[in-house]
Amino acid sequence: MGLVNANVILKNPRIPELQPLEVSALADTGALHLCIPEHIRIQLQLEELDKKEVTIADGSKKLVSYVGPIEIRFKNRVGFVGALVLGNQILFGAIPMEDMDLVVIPSTRTLDVNPNSPNIAVSVAY
Repeated sequence: MGLVNANVILKNPRIPELQPLEVSALADTGALHLCIPEHIRIQLQLEELDKKEVTIADGSKKLVSYVGPIEIRFKNRVGFVGALVLGNQILFGAIPMEDMDLVVIPSTRTLDVNPNSPNIAVSVAY
């Protein structure tokens, strides 16, 4: 399918006067979490809430900071998540995409709102 990038807005909801960041994120349905580089954590003044041991793509394990909360906006969707501080690009994983009812459109290599629920995010709560 190739790479799918999307412009999203990231904001620290604990500091409303802080400017949000519009960033390009790699939408990866094979990843679970939102991952952000250290420089994004610094710009959003996000506090470390915990540490998590994560397995990265090469199979090795790494202890990383877990920060948040982060407000994510994409088109008419909004979500709140924690993020792993890892890597040098923003990785938009399945958990925030599912929470915001977003889908990857393979034919156009784009991220979009779920066409079955274009006006409001739909979720399953069981």
